[in-house]
Amino acid sequence: MSDQRSDQTPLDRALADYRAAFAPTWSDTDRLEQVRFCVLDCETTGLDPRRHRIVSIGAIAITEGEVDLSDRLEILLRVRFNTAATLVHGITRAETEHALEESDALSALLGYLGDGVIVGHHINHDLAMIEAALARHSDDRLLNRHLDTGQLMLALLDDGAFGAEPGLDDLSLDGLCRFFGIVPHDRHTAPGDAFLTALVLLRLLRVAARSGRETLAELLRQPASNC
Repeated sequence: MSDQRSDQTPLDRALADYRAAFAPTWSDTDRLEQVRFCVLDCETTGLDPRRHRIVSIGAIAITEGEVDLSDRLEILLRVRFNTAATLVHGITRAETEHALEESDALSALLGYLGDGVIVGHHINHDLAMIEAALARHSDDRLLNRHLDTGQLMLALLDDGAFGAEPGLDDLSLDGLCRFFGIVPHDRHTAPGDAFLTALVLLRLLRVAARSGRETLAELLRQPASNC
């Protein structure tokens, strides 16, 4: 076994360990405080997963209903060229000269994620970028369950968890920060946006539990209007 692993690349070994982390994994009946949520954000060179690349990844975990500052990840990837998105995230090609190559970044990310439930705001974009990166180096795909904070907010609104007139007309990350009284510090950086999303998720988890969504399956249940 050790000889077989020695012939593998670091990403091959990371993928093998990642797959092993799902046996066993979370069940539908696990209560929310039992689950490790990995709140994640990616900054990218653009919006098209086929053409664009991940520039940086920030992630922080929520366990036992609290943000765990000791369980976080920050990755900077090598950037081949500057794009218009550089004006948003501020990361230039020169700054990433000694950053990680994509395969090494994926190894670090998979090792961090394990079987955690991935959470993000507009998380489908981040997942698509990660999946595209994985496809360039392997035949594997992400196995994690995932949750979008915007979709969870819609589900709780559909439940009536915020009353008849919650006064929310903006479901962006900035809009949810305003709604929950969170100061939007360090926006448009992967670690900063991941931390803000984690703070939003904490509020949503507390509201979800009070509204009867106390298990993982109930949390992930989509609003009736989306069914």
